Amino acid sequence: MGAGRGKVSDPDRAASFLSGLGPRGGRPTPQRGGDPRPGRQIPGKRGTNWRTSRGAQHKRLQWFAMAGDMRATAAGQAKRFKSSNEETENQEENGHQDKRFKRSQKDVEDQNKKFPKRKIVLLMAYSGKGYHGMQRNVGSSQFKTIEDDLVSALIRSGCIPENHGEDMKKMSFQRCARTDKGVSAAGQIVSLKIWLIDDVLEKINNCLPSHIRILGLKRVTGGFSSKNKCDARTYFYMLPTFAFAHKDRDIQDKTYRLNKETLEKVNKLLACYKGTHNFHNFTSQKGPKDPSAKRYIMEIYCEEPFVKECMEFAVIKVKGQSFMMHQIRKMIGLVIAVVKGYAPESIMERSWGEEKVDVPKAPGLGLVLEKVHFEKYNRRFGNDGLHEPLEWTEEEEKIAVFKEQHIYPTIINTEREEQSMVNWLSTLSIHDFNATSSGVQVNDRNSKSNDLEGSDGCDDDSD
Repeated sequence: MGAGRGKVSDPDRAASFLSGLGPRGGRPTPQRGGDPRPGRQIPGKRGTNWRTSRGAQHKRLQWFAMAGDMRATAAGQAKRFKSSNEETENQEENGHQDKRFKRSQKDVEDQNKKFPKRKIVLLMAYSGKGYHGMQRNVGSSQFKTIEDDLVSALIRSGCIPENHGEDMKKMSFQRCARTDKGVSAAGQIVSLKIWLIDDVLEKINNCLPSHIRILGLKRVTGGFSSKNKCDARTYFYMLPTFAFAHKDRDIQDKTYRLNKETLEKVNKLLACYKGTHNFHNFTSQKGPKDPSAKRYIMEIYCEEPFVKECMEFAVIKVKGQSFMMHQIRKMIGLVIAVVKGYAPESIMERSWGEEKVDVPKAPGLGLVLEKVHFEKYNRRFGNDGLHEPLEWTEEEEKIAVFKEQHIYPTIINTEREEQSMVNWLSTLSIHDFNATSSGVQVNDRNSKSNDLEGSDGCDDDSD
């Protein structure tokens, strides 16, 4: 193409060409040099007629066909060009939305920086069904945990910056006790540093699902750790009372009702756990000479039974300094085996000795972290004029309501639907309570293969 002449694209050429066509390209517009209408002679072509000239008709058809092709090509290119523009606009719009969200989050963080950042504790209650425990696994989204929802709510409510969610050490986050898959809590305590914004509890709870609630908040000392400062933990285990029905004398279904004599026997056996004992048979990977296997149990007892939805339940409460993995579930499992007549009472004493004893592990459903205790901290800082004692008397009504609305119904409905206790009771007959170490290992493997609930969430020693 010569210098100074602009390049003409195919769409431009097509548009210029098509502009000379009549409606639907059926007849060309008269052009200089001739009138193409039928029956008229073309100047300079004496005797030649459009109607009678075969050559002219053939050229005319070719010309119309080429015009139609060029019209279709131009329309296709225009459509593709429009689609490309729309896609680019959508990408730009999405990018703008992301940027607007980040700017909005950044604005909230900048605005909240004017609030003081303080070390506090949060009183939490949650139903653990559908979660793989309390503790968050940063960088892994395969298993959802309670802390995943909590951290998200803290960020969205403006209590912590977004990068603290990625590195929880930046906010000095610590939980009092880990709870495992499916385990609930009515009095979990976490410590962390947050911006003390206005209406902080309301804003956090607005960002949480209804089965996770923050029921209280208190200021603590700068070096406070909810795990290390905890003196004791109280759990309860809710179970249907037919678990205590004797295997040979009593009915084994939901119509069973716990009598006074059986309840007294249950409490007599539970009382044997009080004090310091070697619980190496009640956990895994600890030998009889491991000093960390010794644990101090302060209280343990079974409360009066109650009926819910035509099934009778009872609650066993246990308070101890700390618990090992599976410990509470095995403590309860062994008592059930004795009460039902599968094991002799003498096995209680024998289980604290050096020999390996086959101790059955009760289902994880029904285990709940009820309360954590900070007695030493309260004595030292509770009345110093700057800090409050970590006691939750004013929140007890909220805790009771949450248990009635979320924790008890979850345990009852899951037991009715999945029958975890019924299925577990059917395995007691295969346990050998006089087994040798090799026999115990076989039973342990069978128990692990059937344990769908995971550990009991009482491993308070490590983080």
